[in-house]
Amino acid sequence: MSKDKNKTATPVRKNETLEAEIIDLTHEGMGVAKIEYYPIFIEGALVGETVEFKVIKTKKTFGFGKLLKVIEKSPDRVEIEDEIYAQTGTMPLQHLSYPAQLNFKKEQVEKVLSKIGNLSDIAVEEVIGMDDPFGYRNKAQVPVRKIDGRLTTGFFRKNSHDVIPIEDFKIQDPKIDQAILTVRDIMPKFHVKPYNEKAHTGWLRHIIVRRGYFSGELMVVLVTNTHDFHREEEIVSALTRALPEMVSLIQNINTEKTNVILGTESRVLFGQDSYKDDLLGFTFTISHQSFYQVNPVQTEKLYQTAVDFAGLSGNETVIDAYCGIGTLTLALSRQAKHVHGMEIVEPAIENAKLNAETNGVANVSFEVGPAENIITEWAKADKRADVIVVDPPRKGLAPEFIDAVLTMKPEKMVYVSCNPGTLARDLKILSESGYTVEKVQPVDMFPQTYHVETVVLMSRVEK
Repeated sequence: MSKDKNKTATPVRKNETLEAEIIDLTHEGMGVAKIEYYPIFIEGALVGETVEFKVIKTKKTFGFGKLLKVIEKSPDRVEIEDEIYAQTGTMPLQHLSYPAQLNFKKEQVEKVLSKIGNLSDIAVEEVIGMDDPFGYRNKAQVPVRKIDGRLTTGFFRKNSHDVIPIEDFKIQDPKIDQAILTVRDIMPKFHVKPYNEKAHTGWLRHIIVRRGYFSGELMVVLVTNTHDFHREEEIVSALTRALPEMVSLIQNINTEKTNVILGTESRVLFGQDSYKDDLLGFTFTISHQSFYQVNPVQTEKLYQTAVDFAGLSGNETVIDAYCGIGTLTLALSRQAKHVHGMEIVEPAIENAKLNAETNGVANVSFEVGPAENIITEWAKADKRADVIVVDPPRKGLAPEFIDAVLTMKPEKMVYVSCNPGTLARDLKILSESGYTVEKVQPVDMFPQTYHVETVVLMSRVEK
């Protein structure tokens, strides 16, 4: 019995206060200390620091600590403006200097390529960063709740459904922050009731604001708990007067008890279900359900990198899988013979077709459906592509997609990834099946967070 207890005992106890040196950061930016080889993850601590912390949770092989005091500071530490942002988790790396954030992200890509992808010999380029790593987000979706008797907007406290009031989000376009406050302040004048999650009562659940970085056009989406809209005409009139840049006002209805923000039903209250923005010299129409990269400045760098990696001469047939509203498709079309876009979201494909027509681009075509299904049918029909460009969701490529790629044998593949882990997994399979990794270029799309996008060029090896 005592032997079993010793096997499961940890060298630290819950609520114990300890000192330790931080030796590493996790992929989520948490400091790592070790007590007798037992790792403890401490949010807000940086490599090289000596910290005092309280043990708040212990598991068999690791634990968590709460930072109490930094005894010896890292030269990379910067003072945070407000603890609120730490409480919400919207800026988990705000205490780390921006150059150090870029180094951290490069190291994360290197680690996963080595550990998961067996690609330790691949050189990773320096991360492409921003001149101003704040105020970059072109989309905000904030919960609406009743706090101290008032309709309030803000963000959820980490690991909870408690809303913390916030007016300046720091990483969002300041004009979006102001638009949210404008909507928030108008609603009580018409006795709009905020959503009560526990009771599933109230009317206004979320306010979503999207803004064209180059166009300045605003889209506002009111996510409501019911279909009805009391005093609709007056509210719409007030919002249109207060927000002259608004070209689209949507009611999205979500009657479910769910964490999912958007419901399946919506209706246009003012303007149309779209706004416009420019990217790489093209004008895009974006609906409220469509995916559009949230950092427009870095998106241009990301997509230009993908186009450069494709190295097109004008004679190639290209597949752009997971094409969304056709942003990268159109960018590739300038130097390709033809680009085929694939996307599972039907409204996005409708936007993509409209965007091609609006911009006078004729050498593109679009199909609705899961990319893995469409490309598998292509492979069965012996259709070919010279270059395949992929920008999948966080889960990466489906096995059947990779199988189809290996059947089609494109000369090049450009992989745009938002998840280094699944990227490394997929690269390992492809590199063991006739492809070699040529270039790896990380791009910082989300400053102050631990997320990193990566563009990879792979070429087929002749056998």
